[in-house]
Amino acid sequence: MRDAQGPAAEATIMMVTAYGREMLSGRSAAEQASMGGFLVKPVTASMLLDAVVSAQSAMAASQGLQDSPALDRSPPERPRRLQGLRLLIVEDNANNRQVAEELLRAEGAQVELAENGQVGLARLNAAEIAFDAVLMDLQMPVMDGLTATLQLRSQDRWSGLPVIAMTANALESDRQVCLAAGMTDHVGKPFDLDELEARVRALVRRSMGTATNTLRHGDLVYDQAGRVAQLNGQTLELSARETGLLEVLLQRAGRLVSKEQIVDHLCEWGDEVSGNAIEVYMHRLRKKLEGGGIHIATVRGLGYCLEKPPEGVGKP
Repeated sequence: MRDAQGPAAEATIMMVTAYGREMLSGRSAAEQASMGGFLVKPVTASMLLDAVVSAQSAMAASQGLQDSPALDRSPPERPRRLQGLRLLIVEDNANNRQVAEELLRAEGAQVELAENGQVGLARLNAAEIAFDAVLMDLQMPVMDGLTATLQLRSQDRWSGLPVIAMTANALESDRQVCLAAGMTDHVGKPFDLDELEARVRALVRRSMGTATNTLRHGDLVYDQAGRVAQLNGQTLELSARETGLLEVLLQRAGRLVSKEQIVDHLCEWGDEVSGNAIEVYMHRLRKKLEGGGIHIATVRGLGYCLEKPPEGVGKP
């Protein structure tokens, strides 16, 4: 292709492969230099954009055109759609685990991996900060995804945890089997990142709801209908914004809550929303919870977590 085009009309050539970069080791330096970029499947639109812009910028620099406004351009900033969410990927195929991890981390998610259902259950039970959702393969050695989900649902603490089945089987009968085992949703492999991201966000938002109006956390009791909080039997004097903060923390007790999720929950803040504003109201809320055994931990750079109360505290 390079010979046919000639030096005056060089296009950017991207290598797209299902294999890793090690496949280039057997190629000459000239062959490697002829390619502007390298992408590993599956490829998303954002990955392609970043690779093309990077390749064009490198070409411009090599030709002394790095100041050209048409070529010296950084990829546009875009929101990280899964920022602050903790996801567990249970998948026996190492390549699939790696691809899913890289794609989801690029969207801001914190990702942990497990190679089968048994390891996945152990990860869930050992986690200090709870996961927001599980992506579960079906056919795995040691313990398959259906068995793992059945065992997971047998524990009350995981009754509302979104579990998304990942499988190459797209038949309606397969979907029904997944739902019967307690899985929340079903996506095909290879999955579409935009579709998966939308489903994860929707399911996590739904899981933040509760079948009862009363949320209990140790000696803290919160009435969602009346938006009234009591600590040790005493009503707390909270502003509307402090109440909103407490509500989202209680709905995700034991889980990380990012500042982005707080803003999303408190959309009525309007133009006053900022990182500094959240920190101010969080400081005020902490002071009002002092002495009641309620602790809100700051996870630096990520968000906040309402820590689990000691065993036995607050139980009737």
